[in-house]
Amino acid sequence: MGWAAVARRESLTGTVGRAAGAGKGRRMDVLPAGLHGWPAHAADPDLLADLELVLAGAEVSLDGDLRLLPDGAGVALRRLPDVAAEVVRVGRLVLVDPEGTPVALFTPDRSTGGDWVGELRPLRSPAYGPFRTLQRAPAEVRASLPPRPVLATVCDRPLLSADLHRLAAARDALGGAVLLLVRTAGRQRGGLPPEALVRAVQAAACALGGATVVAVPLRRLADPARDAAATAELAAGYGATHLLPGQPTAGSRLATAPGGGADTGETAWTAVLDLLDREGPLPDEVAPPEVRAELRRWRPPPSRRGLVVFLTGLSGSGKSTLARALVDVLLEDGSRSLTVLDGDVVRRALSAGLGFSKTDRDLNVRRIGWVAAEVARHGGVAVCAPIAPYAATRAAVRAEVEAVGDFFLVYVATPLEVCELRDRKGLYAKARAGLIPNFTGITDPYEEPDDAELVLDTSVEPLEDALARLLAALRAGGWLPRHRPPPGLLT
Repeated sequence: MGWAAVARRESLTGTVGRAAGAGKGRRMDVLPAGLHGWPAHAADPDLLADLELVLAGAEVSLDGDLRLLPDGAGVALRRLPDVAAEVVRVGRLVLVDPEGTPVALFTPDRSTGGDWVGELRPLRSPAYGPFRTLQRAPAEVRASLPPRPVLATVCDRPLLSADLHRLAAARDALGGAVLLLVRTAGRQRGGLPPEALVRAVQAAACALGGATVVAVPLRRLADPARDAAATAELAAGYGATHLLPGQPTAGSRLATAPGGGADTGETAWTAVLDLLDREGPLPDEVAPPEVRAELRRWRPPPSRRGLVVFLTGLSGSGKSTLARALVDVLLEDGSRSLTVLDGDVVRRALSAGLGFSKTDRDLNVRRIGWVAAEVARHGGVAVCAPIAPYAATRAAVRAEVEAVGDFFLVYVATPLEVCELRDRKGLYAKARAGLIPNFTGITDPYEEPDDAELVLDTSVEPLEDALARLLAALRAGGWLPRHRPPPGLLT
């Protein structure tokens, strides 16, 4: 049955605009009959953010899988090959979140280029997430604003003292109100998580003497010019009449606010990050006390920040030996809470049931990374030493850890021929004889990292020297105390 026939047989409620506006007037937890038999697609974080914007009624020119068509002509959704045949047959696509909860129903009525074009209907109102009450629809925000000029700024980093002076000067020149739109999709400048950014902006609003704070799931678009245009469109849609000087308004109906002084915010923000890492003082001329408190809560100094030391290298490279030596030193030092994720213990406790296929080995590393990130989230140190041969997997682990703490990659670059000579278990010989499939370095590749914080080669460096270099790097980064001499074999 084609799309047109499906649409005639069972009309769904309205276009995306009408569906978004109707959300308050009807029950959102009554799902259409037959929904669980329709094709579904798990939306990634970018698509979920775009969905929330579009379903809330925001008119923004997006650049991802979902795009609004002009003049209320519906939405375009990039065709998804894995469900394309089913979508054509059924005439519907259910968009679900990572937990499988239905979020929206897309009903295509035609295809153009690489897109489906049709209508989007919300299935359930978003109920969870930090500061959900601040994520208000544009129409609701517009109705709450006073009938006078509205000065807006879109925040992807905290507002510092210089920003607040510029905002106050522009506000006073306009005689208007201030609207602070906080980006909450993805991580923001300096690795700031959305919830920490919202807290910092709320603190800045208090220091400003009051402002309307709204959380908006606008992700950063790939092209800076398009991102600037989307920012201006978003602000206008939420009721702004002016943008703070320095934020582009070209192509929008917004005016640039008068006065306000020069924009030095980016330079100041870089300096603030450096001061936080060095435990330097943050005076009032850098940030008001309320904002400083939130920044220090988000970014403690490295000596109290979660850290994952991730050693990677071929089997027999010496990474586990080096990891054990590092762990001994950290235990003797006693200044950091420590977790070790290495070897057969991980295989038994965390990855029981996994084999040594490429898929299982990759999953083993991802599990290690997930646990390590949780350790870092709570301020501890995790030492990991898997082979981790694939660059994409290491990058995924790094991203997961850096969302909550710091990641220090050590590449133990001992040559293959040395690793084979050290092979006490005879694994390399078995792999060369074809007895072990998918063995890294023999029948499966090892992708050398180009982003390691430290490279060591235990074929030319004694253990004591390699460990000393690793400890020196960790002390230089502030993760370990500088004033204590290394105990044991390094005294």
